[in-house]
Amino acid sequence: MLYGLTPFERSTYDLFNVFHEFEKDFFNSKPSHDLRSCRTDICDKGDKFVLEAELPGFAKEDINIDINGDYLTLSASHKSEKEDKDKDGNYICRERSYGSYQRRYDISNIDSEAIQAEYKNGILTLDLPKKAKTEPETRRLEIK
Repeated sequence: MLYGLTPFERSTYDLFNVFHEFEKDFFNSKPSHDLRSCRTDICDKGDKFVLEAELPGFAKEDINIDINGDYLTLSASHKSEKEDKDKDGNYICRERSYGSYQRRYDISNIDSEAIQAEYKNGILTLDLPKKAKTEPETRRLEIK
């Protein structure tokens, strides 16, 4: 059951969002990477969950994984620059994008002490071992 890993995101509904997106697409002002659309896959491997998040262009030092109680927060901040110069060294086009990404997961059914993380080729992989299931203790009470 995937109840132990529930993503929480905050989004607002904008009735005119379709028009804003059309304008961005039409004038090609949309950045080539959208930090809000970090794609995440979660696989149940039986004894653990494996979370894979695409974070291309981020340095390992820009990614933070914080655990606070029963919640794991994945965050990253990014600054990228693209510069085009002509033969005289003057800018023809200069684009900069700054942003941050944050996603929160409920890990109440995860052994938080045993979580392991690896970042390789733009993919962050988290091994999230499940807590061992414990059978309820059965005992007989003595009648006095």
